[in-house]
Amino acid sequence: MAMTLPIDDAANDYLTRSPLAVLVGMTLDQQIPLEKAFSSPWVLGQRLGHEPTAQEIAEFDPEALVEIFATPPALHRFPKAMAARVQEVCRVLVAQYDGDPAAIWAGVSDGQELLRRVQGLPGFGRQKAQIFVALLGKQFGVRPEGWREAAGGYGEEGSHRSVADIVDEDSLVKVRTYKKQMKAEAKAAKA
Repeated sequence: MAMTLPIDDAANDYLTRSPLAVLVGMTLDQQIPLEKAFSSPWVLGQRLGHEPTAQEIAEFDPEALVEIFATPPALHRFPKAMAARVQEVCRVLVAQYDGDPAAIWAGVSDGQELLRRVQGLPGFGRQKAQIFVALLGKQFGVRPEGWREAAGGYGEEGSHRSVADIVDEDSLVKVRTYKKQMKAEAKAAKA
């Protein structure tokens, strides 16, 4: 399968072939447009001059990594915090998965185990973990038994709730409409 987000083709190609790029994109997918979050792994590689490994990012000098993230245009709205978060995720990958992001989902017995593994990553609360499980299932064919249930509403077939559902401009518009509706409902509930 291939990522088909409305971003540069080279960035989509990188996401398609690199489990680390997808995981970094998902890590960055908060408080910025998803196009920015998921194109930033490609930009990071361009700034480094090569596609990094989890081991390399885990061992990178933290201040130098922040500088790379903060170089205009910054890779995230909060470059210092998100450089640290990406590095934390990579350190977990090295410590628990021998530096291989795909080992998170390789050989899982079911969707709940996959969800638990993803939730064990820094910054991956339940909702973000469910979105990532849905992304793996819908876009990458990672479908252990019960993956849709583990992904909650994000795993529903035909839904348009997250990056997991974006395959073209039309689906992007549907996802954005859904997110706006959820924000409006949350705002109304607080009032």
